[in-house]
Amino acid sequence: MAITYEAIATVTVGSGGAANVEFTSIPGTYTDLLVKWSARSVADTADQSLTFNGSTSGYSMKLARALDGNITGSEGNSGQSSDTRAGYNPKSSYTANTFGNGELYIPNYAGSSNKSLMIDSVAENNSSAAYLMQIHAGLWANSAAITSMKFTPATGNYAQYSIFYLYGIKNS
Repeated sequence: MAITYEAIATVTVGSGGAANVEFTSIPGTYTDLLVKWSARSVADTADQSLTFNGSTSGYSMKLARALDGNITGSEGNSGQSSDTRAGYNPKSSYTANTFGNGELYIPNYAGSSNKSLMIDSVAENNSSAAYLMQIHAGLWANSAAITSMKFTPATGNYAQYSIFYLYGIKNS
């Protein structure tokens, strides 16, 4: 079976930054969704969060991360969280003009069962002793098709030139 990726939308952060990046009116015609990003925070925090369809409940996750070259453990939350952590981006104290990368994969996003997701991200710093990486498995306990998603930095804004790509994946 051939797998086809189709670009649905791209958001590029303009001058002055952006408080969030949102994809809306996501069509239900694909099998899976994929988001790829290259982003940076203008604040001194690296975390970002993700919500679907404006929902503030039903998120759970488990993640493993490494900070500054050391495995710092794992963490998780119960299904009562208002959003889910969605990877790391370089923070303002990291090397200037350096962007991190991440990927979000959501299988069966338009189905009528809970939505699982996988996120992999890294925040680059051009230093052997200061970087962040995270792999994350999550669940949105909701039977609605995903029609919108919003990424939000924990504090501050996304820096100018941060870019997010949304792809639909078809098994044909």
